Amino acid sequence: MAVFGLVAATVFASTFLKVSLPVRKLYIVAGAVVVYNFLLFDLIRYMTWGSRQVSPKAISHIIGFQVAADLVILTAILHFSGGIENPFFLYFVFHMVLTGVMLPRGESYVVATLAMLLFGGMVWLEYKGIVAHYTLTGFVRHSHYQDGLYVLGTLFILASTLYLVTYMTTSISDQLRKQQEEYERANAQLQMKDHLKNEYVLRLTHDIRGHLAAIETCLDASLNHLGEPLSDGHRDLSERAYRRAGKCMAFVDALLKLTRMKLTGRIDMHSFPLKNVVIDSLAAAEERANEKHIQVSYDIADSIDELYGEPVLIGETITNLLFNSVRYTPEGGSIRLVVRDQGDGILVEIADTGIGIPPGEEEKIFEEFHRASNAREVESHGTGLGLSIASQVVQRHGGRIWARNNTDGPGSTFSFYIPRGSGGNTVGANSSPKA
Repeated sequence: MAVFGLVAATVFASTFLKVSLPVRKLYIVAGAVVVYNFLLFDLIRYMTWGSRQVSPKAISHIIGFQVAADLVILTAILHFSGGIENPFFLYFVFHMVLTGVMLPRGESYVVATLAMLLFGGMVWLEYKGIVAHYTLTGFVRHSHYQDGLYVLGTLFILASTLYLVTYMTTSISDQLRKQQEEYERANAQLQMKDHLKNEYVLRLTHDIRGHLAAIETCLDASLNHLGEPLSDGHRDLSERAYRRAGKCMAFVDALLKLTRMKLTGRIDMHSFPLKNVVIDSLAAAEERANEKHIQVSYDIADSIDELYGEPVLIGETITNLLFNSVRYTPEGGSIRLVVRDQGDGILVEIADTGIGIPPGEEEKIFEEFHRASNAREVESHGTGLGLSIASQVVQRHGGRIWARNNTDGPGSTFSFYIPRGSGGNTVGANSSPKA
C-alpha cells in the first residue's frame, strides 16, 4: 500500500499537477520500501519455519526495526518532496497510533522522539543549507523552509501532536490490555467453575440414577412379578409412581450423557454407513408415528454412503429430532426426512406439520433445559435436554444445527450439517451448507 501510494502520488503530482519533483529518487525510495519489506517477510518466515515459536522479545525487535525503517523512509520521501513545506509530514501521526497500540508506553515515546529527531534534523539541515532543499515548484509559492519562525512553530506543533497522540493511544491501549487480562482471568475462572460444576453434576446424577433404578425395579416387581394381586387403588398409585420414575430416569440419563460429553470434549469417531443409521432411526420413529396416524416419508440421496463420526450419537440425534416431530405434530399430520449429499458434507432436514416454534425462540430451543412455550402447553413433562444434546453432538462433529418455521404451511424444519471427512472434535465449528 505504501509503495502504491508513493508511486501514484508521484505520478499524479508530476504529470497532472506539473509539480517539480525528483521522480527518479522517489522511485528509488519506493524500491527500498519493497526490498526491506521482503527482507523482513523472509526473516519472519525463517524464524517461524517448521512451526517454531518466536519469542515476544524477537517480535518486539522486528516491530521496532520496521517502525524505525518506516520513519527513515518517510523522512527521505519528505526530503525529496518539499521537506517542511510538504503537508504529508502529518503522516508521522499514523506511526504514533500504530506504535501506541503495538508497543509499550516507553518504547512508543522513543519512537515519537526518533520521528522528531529525523524530521527535525532534516528540516534543520535544509534550513542551514547543508543539504539540498527540493522545492515543490508549482505547489508552494514561498520558501517556508527558510522562515525560522515558521519552521520552529511547525516543529513545535508536530512535536506536541506526536507526544499527545502517543500519550492518548498508549493510555487507551493500556486500559484495553488490562480489561482484556481481567476478562481472560474471569473467563478462566468461569471455565474452572463450570468444569467443577459438571463434575459435581456427573457424580450427583450418577448417584441419583442408582437410587431411581432401585425404585423402578421394586415398582416393576410389585406390579408384574409378585403373586399377590393389588387393589385397584394400589395398582393405580404404583403405575403412576412407575411412570414418574421412568420419566425421572430418562431425565437423569440425558443429563448424564450431556455432562459426560461436556467434560470430556471428545468422542470416538470412525467411518460408518450413514444410510443404515438413518433407516434404523426412521423405523423407530414410525412405530410412534403410526399410533398418531402421522405419515412419515423420506428422501435419502443415493450418493449417501460413508460418514466420519460416532454412529450411535448421530443415530440418537436423528431419532430424537424425529421423536420431537412426532410428539408435537397433531394426529393426521406428516413428517418428512431428507438427507442430502453436499459434496463436502451431509445435510439432514426433518420437516413436520406440528406446532412450530414461537417467534424469537429459534436459537433458545438448543439451550440446556429450555423448552418452547407452546411445547410446554402440549406436553407438560419434558427434560429440555434433547435438543441441547443434539446440538452438542453436531458441534463435536464440526457441524452446526438450526431450526426454522415452515413458510409454506404449519410446522417447523430442523436441520443439521456435518462435514463428510472431518476427523476433529471441533466445538462450535461454523460450517455452512451449500445453497
